[in-house]
Amino acid sequence: MPNEAITIQNLTKSYGQLKAVDNLSLTVYEGDFVAFLGPNGAGKTTTIHSITGLCNFNAGSVKIFGHDVVSEYRKTRPMIGLCPQEVNLDPFLSIEGVLIYQAGYFGVPKQKAIVKAHELLRFFGIYDKRKQDFRKLSGGMKRRLLLCRALVHDPKILILDEPTAGTDLELKYQIWAYLQKINEEGKTIFLTTHYMEEAEKLSKTVVIVDQGRIVLSGNKEVLLKNHTLEQKFLEMTRKAPAV
Repeated sequence: MPNEAITIQNLTKSYGQLKAVDNLSLTVYEGDFVAFLGPNGAGKTTTIHSITGLCNFNAGSVKIFGHDVVSEYRKTRPMIGLCPQEVNLDPFLSIEGVLIYQAGYFGVPKQKAIVKAHELLRFFGIYDKRKQDFRKLSGGMKRRLLLCRALVHDPKILILDEPTAGTDLELKYQIWAYLQKINEEGKTIFLTTHYMEEAEKLSKTVVIVDQGRIVLSGNKEVLLKNHTLEQKFLEMTRKAPAV
């Protein structure tokens, strides 16, 4: 049995009267690729913010490889790489500098960080721009840089919050190919998305959340075979408010 990479027990988080995550429990095993699927406002981002320490939760516990994210945060933070939805890069650093400083936060020696940063920048096609201000990058290139930043310290777990939202097809497929590659090499991936296609293409395990609660969870192939995944997704789509 593989190790438990992420263990969430009875997680609850409220913002005033809004209960964003409602008594949620979930186990993600090492080497898995989990698609955390749900409509906007379902509690996906709040859940990953609780895992990564970006928000304080009201009740429950979260552990990374057996270490509590609150009391043992110095052990858990280096194990996680987060690629957020929003662009939150340091405007005073070059593209290369963003990655080197990020690696330094986790104790990666500078020379090792430079090698890893250049490897990632080359793969994602922005190596030639490494000395530039990130603000000169296009939206798609900024998305590439966020992914590089999440990976530069070689975390055990990669968490991505809707990484392909707003990207063109070429970048989306490039990101998909890279995620599949590193997952095959053993990286545990936790991907939030509201795209059914993305969940079907990439994941091994699918978890559907709605109104802060898990409404369906299981092996992707089994759920697809039983047509359970499509049925639940259609139910959510029908309930979603018109835009």
